[in-house]
Amino acid sequence: MKSPSAGDLEDYLLNKVDLRRQQISQIVEEVQRVVHHLTTEISLQDLRFQAVPYSDTYNGNIKVLAPSQFLVTVPVKGLVGYREAREQRWRYYTLRGTRLPCPLQDPEGLRQWLEAEQFMKSQWQWHEADVNIEGDIVPAKVLQVFRKLVENAIGTCHLSGKVSMLTKLSAVWVAVETSTCQVELELVPTVEIPTVWPEKARWPPCLKRWPSRQRVECIKSFGFALLACSNYHWQQSFLQAEQVLLDQLDEDGGCRRKCFQALRQMKEDVWCPGKRPVVTSHHLQTVLFWTCEKYPHPKDWQVFSKAFLRLVRKLHKCVSQHFLKHYFMRKSNLLQHASSGELDTVAQKLALFLKNPQIGLP
Repeated sequence: MKSPSAGDLEDYLLNKVDLRRQQISQIVEEVQRVVHHLTTEISLQDLRFQAVPYSDTYNGNIKVLAPSQFLVTVPVKGLVGYREAREQRWRYYTLRGTRLPCPLQDPEGLRQWLEAEQFMKSQWQWHEADVNIEGDIVPAKVLQVFRKLVENAIGTCHLSGKVSMLTKLSAVWVAVETSTCQVELELVPTVEIPTVWPEKARWPPCLKRWPSRQRVECIKSFGFALLACSNYHWQQSFLQAEQVLLDQLDEDGGCRRKCFQALRQMKEDVWCPGKRPVVTSHHLQTVLFWTCEKYPHPKDWQVFSKAFLRLVRKLHKCVSQHFLKHYFMRKSNLLQHASSGELDTVAQKLALFLKNPQIGLP
């Protein structure tokens, strides 16, 4: 890549990044007002759910996966003092209350069971049959209760003209009309587990130069969360830990953040645009973390064009192989359930870009 074209690419992308930041900031502002309004009403109707707070700065409950696709974690309350489950047991129940001849499949990767008894203190409502089966707090049952609360809150808050339920999905999705576009939010009941790091997340597996040992301890102190987004198993999430890692990327004066922002811009504009893209910002963030770990030295992140193309090559490899390891849970493939055809299309676009890094520019 010759230096003049490298400079053109950098200038073009970073100008676009600034414009995107302004647009997304406005959308997030409108979205979080709606979310705060809805979840405040929900928390009044059911004590098990908390309101998502309104924030003038960064809101850790709202994750922008794409310009029109947001993940909103809605904290639950009444579950305190989490402990890892010590005994394994078979489950033979179904969501309808019938018995199975064979036990339910054990969770894999990021997923786990959640028993009410895993908490030192649990409100009696978490033992009720609307969310609990044989001692398990069942995510599909929690979502069933939560969906009804969301539907009611839209009416009670007089938001019917602005917010609508997307009913064809098993998870709880709403469409929100903002002043510039329509965005889709996945609202996910979330058990926040601060200060505890899950045993299955054996990170880092050995001494690495990035991040530093002190940074590792800081990140682990933020704990993890469990998201209700499947039928029987809760999904482990590390959104807070990942955000801390992102916030402290360039303390050595490197260009990691700038490269990530440029990668995200090209992904959204050229390689994988659309409302619900197969590759999201979270995937790109994971690619960045793996690349930072492989190239830990400040000198590796001084020249934008080299560092940016290194990220593109890593993304191309992951998308081509349909394989991207979760950064903390390294036995989990983040692309396992993604559409093979859509991934192959993105891989072709990335390959084309790597042959000529100017392609796609006006």
